[in-house]
Amino acid sequence: MGALFSVMDAAMLDQFFNAAEAEPRLYKSWEEKGCFKPSMDTSAEAYSIVIPPPNVTGVLHMGHALNNTLQDVLIRFARMQGKNVLWQPGTDHAGIATQMVVERQLNAGGKKRTDFSREEFVEKVWEWKEESGGQIVEQLKRLGASCDWSRLTFTMGEHGDPDNQMVEAVRKVFVDLYNDGLIYRDKRLVNWDPHFQTAISDLEVEPREIKGQYWHLRYPLADGVTYEHPVFDEEGEPAGTETRDYIVVATSRPETMLGDTGVAVHPDDERYKALVGKFVNLPIVGRRIPIVADEYPDMEKGSGAVKITPAHDFNDFEVGKRCKLDVMNILDSKAAIVDGDEADTAAIPAEYRGLDRFKAREAVVAHFETAELMHEIEKLKIEQPFGDRSGVVIEPWLTDQWYVNAKELAKDAILAVREGDTRFVPTNWEKTYYNWMEDIQPWCISRQLWWGHRIPVWYGARYEPAYEGEGAPTRFVYDSKKFFVAETFDEAKSLAQEYYDASPVKVIVAGQADDSE
Repeated sequence: MGALFSVMDAAMLDQFFNAAEAEPRLYKSWEEKGCFKPSMDTSAEAYSIVIPPPNVTGVLHMGHALNNTLQDVLIRFARMQGKNVLWQPGTDHAGIATQMVVERQLNAGGKKRTDFSREEFVEKVWEWKEESGGQIVEQLKRLGASCDWSRLTFTMGEHGDPDNQMVEAVRKVFVDLYNDGLIYRDKRLVNWDPHFQTAISDLEVEPREIKGQYWHLRYPLADGVTYEHPVFDEEGEPAGTETRDYIVVATSRPETMLGDTGVAVHPDDERYKALVGKFVNLPIVGRRIPIVADEYPDMEKGSGAVKITPAHDFNDFEVGKRCKLDVMNILDSKAAIVDGDEADTAAIPAEYRGLDRFKAREAVVAHFETAELMHEIEKLKIEQPFGDRSGVVIEPWLTDQWYVNAKELAKDAILAVREGDTRFVPTNWEKTYYNWMEDIQPWCISRQLWWGHRIPVWYGARYEPAYEGEGAPTRFVYDSKKFFVAETFDEAKSLAQEYYDASPVKVIVAGQADDSE
């Protein structure tokens, strides 16, 4: 009978393994039994991994699958060795991505972010997070990740928690790094997204090859200067020289010429050696700008002369520093030509102020054509940077931001590999690592967003006359150059009292400078 029942039981079993049914059932059982929690055996060796938090708006991709599978292998192996094991899970608040999702929902209802106060908008983000922000966690569970889900953490902490430890931790680390000289404020070029009106990282910039143009512009030489420029026949053979009273530069962004502060030529370029130290009269604005020698221009590309706009091009910014050129910001946060209180507005002709960057481009091109200063228009494919989430063209923009001294932090990481404490497998990846770490740039950590950790910085004030004239009364005005970095407002206020030597402090702008993630 036993053999008969065994045959019958076997006949009732599914012929195929149903993973879709079995995996969630087994995973749920393991989780309910606490299989993923630390043993809490303090006599055992501790072993832990903090999961690099995936974005709360996201879904798993192949990178997540590989990364988390490798971590899971290590975690499960450590458990089998009897160690006290914790795999700490968490999700990231994903500042730009989350704000974009909520803004789209508002737009669908005929609203926009600026229809709300900051506090109202952030509340709507929290509502979205509670309703729709757990998808990626469920996907990690479906993948089989054996995290201790009872310890799941969100980088913004718990909504409405007055003692939010995550927020406190971020503030403490910021203040500690600032006090150690590893975080600082600086005016540098950033990738600026005109749609979200925030700085974004290099990883959030998507280079795309598009059909574009190079406009070759003639810049008249100042002070009656002329020079002999080589010319070539139709077959590319030398055909003597011609006398020119201009120098030709090429650009894919003609509107930026409004902010040019120099023209650069290579120091070995025989064509232009006599022009170094001379000036051009910049069309439209009528500004005299110098011709400088720098190794950045490629003698074989275009005319070999390059217009330099330090405030709107990363390479130009470096040339400007080396050659001590002025820096002129001609765009506002919406990528329109400055018009208002910006310091450089006065240097822009009135008819260009306030124009969208692409309308300004049309106007600049039209001026050069009318003035017979358009040398050539070259149609070709160009690489242009786009925001990976906004989809708009990114502008290099000069602005005050907060930075981490990544080069200083990289020193110990480099040393760890050189001394063998950390090993790469295979070892040929060490070269890539060193190239990246030794050329690392300052890390911009501030974002101009409503959703995210607020930078713990309070700005002070200064006195200035309320109106001109002797005996004029004074007033307080916001002073962006004097700030107080502290974990709480009370601590910032104490720092301000000490700085201003006033009791009580009459005014402190009770708010942070930049909204950061």
